[in-house]
Amino acid sequence: MEPYAGGAGAALELLFQKQVSSIHLNDSSRAIYAFWYSVLNHTEELCRRVISASLTVEEWRRQQLIVKNPQRQNILDLGFSTLYLNRVNRSGILSGGLIGGINQNGNYKMDARFTRSDIVRKIQMIASRRKDIKVTNMDAVKCLKHFGGGFPEHTLIYFDPPYFVNGSDLYLNFYLPDNHRQLATVIQSIRGVKWILSYDAAAEILDLYDNRRQFVYNLQYHAANRYKGREVFIFSDDTHLPKQSCLPYINESLVEMA
Repeated sequence: MEPYAGGAGAALELLFQKQVSSIHLNDSSRAIYAFWYSVLNHTEELCRRVISASLTVEEWRRQQLIVKNPQRQNILDLGFSTLYLNRVNRSGILSGGLIGGINQNGNYKMDARFTRSDIVRKIQMIASRRKDIKVTNMDAVKCLKHFGGGFPEHTLIYFDPPYFVNGSDLYLNFYLPDNHRQLATVIQSIRGVKWILSYDAAAEILDLYDNRRQFVYNLQYHAANRYKGREVFIFSDDTHLPKQSCLPYINESLVEMA
């Protein structure tokens, strides 16, 4: 289960590596939810839109307006817009700048990551497992409370919440300090389920989970500018840990822990 699904890389990796039989993707962002819903329920139309997409600055501006007003949009329109901006914006950030800039005079242009055949292939591959994928659009804390402690047996929860530092620059839905504290309380009250949490290694976050096992590592980001940061993995007490050399690579780590 991923309460902050985003790109859902961890859950999908486990599913396609046959480490789990089903996954639950939740995201409070209607745009992210619309994308996953469209992949599973409007597969062919979404693929057709990818094939026929206009890669122009004018189209980029139109798609920006759709994501900025998610509640007013048809779910397929919003789902495609989310995919479009993820592919043409720097680092895939929906609110980020256009690859190559407005004048398209950068080293890379807006089509650099919009590989139509590859995108369609991935959409179809994910949709082929639609019976094994549940998608919801709830606040993460409400999503957890919805289960009331009744998670399916052998559930593994991977939390990837908004960063504590600079979260407002990276996410459409970001957290304030009180939200991070509330989440820490909810996560650490979970019983009978293994969980893994990844965060930026802010001192405030490390303090919130100071009684849990933690692994801090360096990471190089490529969001607007290239810079180095520190991230942390935090684990429930009963989660089996692989060798520390594997921990920065979330897909490999999760496969070993499942």
